[in-house]
Amino acid sequence: MSKRTAVAWAASAAAAALAFAVFAQNAETFSEEQVKRGSAIYAQNCSPCHGPRMMDPQAPADLRKFPPDQKVRFVTSVTKGKNQMPPWGDLFKVEDIEALWAYVMAGEK
Repeated sequence: MSKRTAVAWAASAAAAALAFAVFAQNAETFSEEQVKRGSAIYAQNCSPCHGPRMMDPQAPADLRKFPPDQKVRFVTSVTKGKNQMPPWGDLFKVEDIEALWAYVMAGEK
């Protein structure tokens, strides 16, 4: 292996290790109770538009594919609304939104 190839391989390996470390650090864990609570909130409030168990192909957004690194975007969309989605910030407590996030991240996948 040439020196240039070895350096490129080492750089690629270091980048992959860093990406894995960042992903592992950002990975959230949720209690079963929190996911169940989020599921119940979702079923009552979100499923009419996003489909039961997040499985409506006609839904405005496929929440099963929501990026885990975009929690702020999720919370903002839920609290302030987005496009046709109404704002839920006055109706949900912070714990409710956290439970919805837990459900979306860990729920029906």
